[in-house]
Amino acid sequence: MREYKVKTIRALDRGLEVLDYLHRSRNASLHDLHLATGLPKATLTRVIATLEARGLIWQRLADGAFMASHTYQPRPPQVNDENFLVEVASPILERLCQKVNWPSILAVPRLDHMEVIETNSPRSYFSHIPLGPIGFRVNMLRSATGRAYLAFCGAAEREAVLQRLRTSNEPGNYLAQRPEAVATLLEETRNRGYGIRTEDFGGHYDKTRREFNDGRDSIAVPVWAGEEVVAVVNLTWMDKVASVEQMVKKHLAQLSQATREISVRLMSHEQ
Repeated sequence: MREYKVKTIRALDRGLEVLDYLHRSRNASLHDLHLATGLPKATLTRVIATLEARGLIWQRLADGAFMASHTYQPRPPQVNDENFLVEVASPILERLCQKVNWPSILAVPRLDHMEVIETNSPRSYFSHIPLGPIGFRVNMLRSATGRAYLAFCGAAEREAVLQRLRTSNEPGNYLAQRPEAVATLLEETRNRGYGIRTEDFGGHYDKTRREFNDGRDSIAVPVWAGEEVVAVVNLTWMDKVASVEQMVKKHLAQLSQATREISVRLMSHEQ
């Protein structure tokens, strides 16, 4: 290594130290960075603002965690990389929230349920409606989000999910034992173009609305990457404020536009 007879740039070194830590840790709060680097939080705030302005890092909506941008990763981002999906979707979800005020989640499929990987709830005008948190399990057959995924995913994937649900012991998956009802509700979802909750779903994975009622309702639209559904975005509101029909008329176009924008950005990075 060549030796330079000059001083290094301390400010640049600090920025690279923060960036290196975020690459290694995948995500960190301001306090995490303070503990890891020993830098004062005021200094870290300036470093973060600089890195974010250059597109080197970004901040997750759900919990405010900072993450290294995939734009500068050593390999091209992939549409099946969930951190990349969140990075692409977060600013779009924030703009959606500004337009409609009500909060949304971004969820992806797991073996037998959907999982929340991002939410704009903290930025919502109605921030008292907490959605998520990250990692929250969403019922596949009774939620708007799960129905939107199952209705539009590939046939082989759909049958694999339904098979897992049919053998499940969880009370919330009871619908899987009624194949004709499932086929009907999924066909209705495809014809409608978006998912809605079942009447007995109050937000709890297993309990009925009579047992647990979050007082909300939702609609959900899939996010496509080419011909594959990779995620779902929903829109949630207090059910006493508006009916599903009213929210569809008022905000479905904006929700659908947001999912299309996420899809376009995903595919533009893939090419």
